[in-house]
Amino acid sequence: MSPHPTHVAVVSDCPLLQRGLERVIDAAPGLERVASVRRIGEQQYEVDGADVALLNLQISTRDTADLITRLHQRGHAVVVLSTSSTQTDLFLFIEAGAQGYLSQKAEEAELLAAVRTVASGRSYFSAGFNNRCLRTHPPHITDREMQILELVASGATDREIASELKISEHTVHSHLDRLGSKTGSRRRADLIRLALQQEAASESSEDG
Repeated sequence: MSPHPTHVAVVSDCPLLQRGLERVIDAAPGLERVASVRRIGEQQYEVDGADVALLNLQISTRDTADLITRLHQRGHAVVVLSTSSTQTDLFLFIEAGAQGYLSQKAEEAELLAAVRTVASGRSYFSAGFNNRCLRTHPPHITDREMQILELVASGATDREIASELKISEHTVHSHLDRLGSKTGSRRRADLIRLALQQEAASESSEDG
């Protein structure tokens, strides 16, 4: 018996791009397009039944973030295919609940990798966006994420972090995945370096 396919909704207000995205999804093994929507209305997009919502919209950043929030709250994983190079957009969309973000210039293979990655419960953000944004717009790191970073820097394992904070290992993994999405730091060595940078920035702020 074949595994259950990943259901994908294409949401694009550009007819040519929409047709291109439809063809890519329709031809991909293991993916099934269940909706294709162009217009924005007062009602929620008709994407019920989609595991992943693939967004490519020429609307304001705020409207896009609001839509991402609504889709995320309804249980859809969201991948944003963007033309924007604005430094704040990536982090705004992450905070809204996006699990994937890549350039509209992405190759077909990267697009499919992003869809499959978020469908598996993980995040996918193009390294180019992370590197460009992080140089000038450091991400917001929550208090809980900072606690986890500090424990990582101390050498604690995921199990030890879970025990110390009285949360599950799955929750620890989710926080680490979120940190990786926000910062591009996915290896433990990178997270340790990030923790030290955050500590130094905090100390500098206090001294000032």
